[in-house]
Amino acid sequence: MYDSIILRTVSRLMLPILLLLSLFMLVRGHNLPGGGFIGGLVAASAFILQIIAYGPKYIREVFPISFLRLAAFGVIFAALWGLIGLATGQAYMLAFWIKEPIPGIGKLGTPVLFDIGVYLTVIGVTTQLALVLAEEPILYPIPRPPARPDAVAPEV
Repeated sequence: MYDSIILRTVSRLMLPILLLLSLFMLVRGHNLPGGGFIGGLVAASAFILQIIAYGPKYIREVFPISFLRLAAFGVIFAALWGLIGLATGQAYMLAFWIKEPIPGIGKLGTPVLFDIGVYLTVIGVTTQLALVLAEEPILYPIPRPPARPDAVAPEV
């Protein structure tokens, strides 16, 4: 955690902007460059910016979710959409699309739902990794009261 008013102010302003950008990257990724992986990295960078500005304790209080469980849910969610192909007697991960495009989003199908699972997995893994590294005692030592100047070390 850096004690900088500028970093804290900017990180608070950037959080919703980065999360919206990550959703944009997720939604446009099945037709253009982007997708679940890059969208997840952008969202995780928003959380990591909060960790740098406020410390890991703050992120655990403000976002009371288990990022490891989010990653596990993302893996299961992504793998689930491949089973539709197997259920119909075709190949695993075969793409199925709805016929009519959704205004503002485009065509929706199983690859998009797979990308959502990847998005959640990348957010969970990357943020959990950053939290584990930030919670190292060397990086964020426990504050201790200053030593008294009149205290004398015991003689050996």
